[in-house]
Amino acid sequence: MDKFISICRNNDFRRLYAKGKSFVSPLVVVYVKKNRNQGLRVGITTSKKIGNAVLRNRSRRVIREAFRELSPRVKSGYDLVFVARGRTPHVKSTDVRRHMEKELTAAGVLKPAAFSAQEN
Repeated sequence: MDKFISICRNNDFRRLYAKGKSFVSPLVVVYVKKNRNQGLRVGITTSKKIGNAVLRNRSRRVIREAFRELSPRVKSGYDLVFVARGRTPHVKSTDVRRHMEKELTAAGVLKPAAFSAQEN
């Protein structure tokens, strides 16, 4: 899946928080819910608990880059919301990708890797 639609509306985020299944790690929380259409919708959110605007923007960039690497393996037909945690702005996207991969696999949204050369 190369393309995905951004979740922008507040009620879409609220629906995922209320009805979606959450998967928690020290770096990122993932909310997953099956959607009615066949597309993949993704939202990224950071609260003010993360820090100032610079840290919040860095958190979003790190999460976006980690998801970009995993997005070809994500099944379509799901809504995903990634929530930054306190440590997110202080780590590299590869660390976030590792946690994200574990959580998305637990959610049953991630297809298995095509080849093992990608694994570290």
